[in-house]
Amino acid sequence: MNAALLDYNPPMAPSVIVPATVQGTRYDIVIHRGLLDAIGPALKNLTRSKKAAIVTDSHVSPLYANRLIQSLHDAGIEPIVATIPAGEDQKTLANISPVYDLLLAAKIERTTPLLALGGGVIGDMAGFVAATTLRGIPFVQIPTTLLAMVDASVGGKTGVNHPAGKNLIGAFHQPIAVLIDPDVLTTLGDRDLHGGLAECIKHDIIRDADGFATLEQNIHRAGQRDIDYLAALVAHNVAIKSKVVEADPFESGERAHLNFGHTFGHAIETVSHYDYSHGECVALGMVAASRAAVDLGLLDETSCRRIVSLIENAGLPVRGMKLKTEPVVDAMIFDKKVKSGRVRFILPDRIGHVVIRDDVPAEIVTRAVESLR
Repeated sequence: MNAALLDYNPPMAPSVIVPATVQGTRYDIVIHRGLLDAIGPALKNLTRSKKAAIVTDSHVSPLYANRLIQSLHDAGIEPIVATIPAGEDQKTLANISPVYDLLLAAKIERTTPLLALGGGVIGDMAGFVAATTLRGIPFVQIPTTLLAMVDASVGGKTGVNHPAGKNLIGAFHQPIAVLIDPDVLTTLGDRDLHGGLAECIKHDIIRDADGFATLEQNIHRAGQRDIDYLAALVAHNVAIKSKVVEADPFESGERAHLNFGHTFGHAIETVSHYDYSHGECVALGMVAASRAAVDLGLLDETSCRRIVSLIENAGLPVRGMKLKTEPVVDAMIFDKKVKSGRVRFILPDRIGHVVIRDDVPAEIVTRAVESLR
């Protein structure tokens, strides 16, 4: 891994390209201020198609869709635009059905790229549409939230939710490029900014103790919306995630480490009917997983306190969950990470390293969830 991509404390260069190679297929993650207005020329380097589909949502569309459409027009590419209602609760098969209708009516071809303009929800939904239209069309991620930039846009996981749980209907479909303009973070709400920081904290806990220490010292710069710092933070995080995905594209082993905080977190999302944001759920999930690790004798108390303190300093919840404990524990049984009937937990044994355990006693799981209340 290029060390320069991980050193995000000094100001970064105007542009960073992080290469990702998954199953022999290489694509670039490009981080560049002002990139949104240059998507058209970038797309011409990726495809010869004269059409491009854009999938966005009702929140992002008024902010950025016109700039993307204009960039495509200027490059001689005809845009086909689908707008989906915004929100995690809208991430359903019913809401992507009209997108298929629009694409097929426009007579798209297997070479027609689909551009996901939005946060993680749009990236997941648009990616699933791309994976399943004409048995797979090219897919470009254009994330507009910090969470999507550092996590959801990288790795090829796509899907929609089901009443039984989050992302239970989906497919792996790698993008042909991830194009990130950090300037769009200036319009991001505080709650969404803090939610993205949850995934940044997660990456350092599972892979980079030095990065965690650096983040402890600089978390205030993210809250101040220092865009140069945030751009470099994005580069740091996508470098970590892309390497994990390269090693395990289908989550059969090492990639499961990226689910740290998510077994608890997804259960909280499901039971709360998405009243908590994804980032907030991951934050609470990391707290619960860290406390479970202490209870098991894996993690020392000092490290646990550092983890909880950083999450809190990032503006994320570490306590005060209003859900009942039993439904949250029960919801974990329906998580995708259950294997052979046993719930798999990703637990830290030190900052910078995690282990997979499927033998966590029920009473420890219950205590961990109860500690969030």
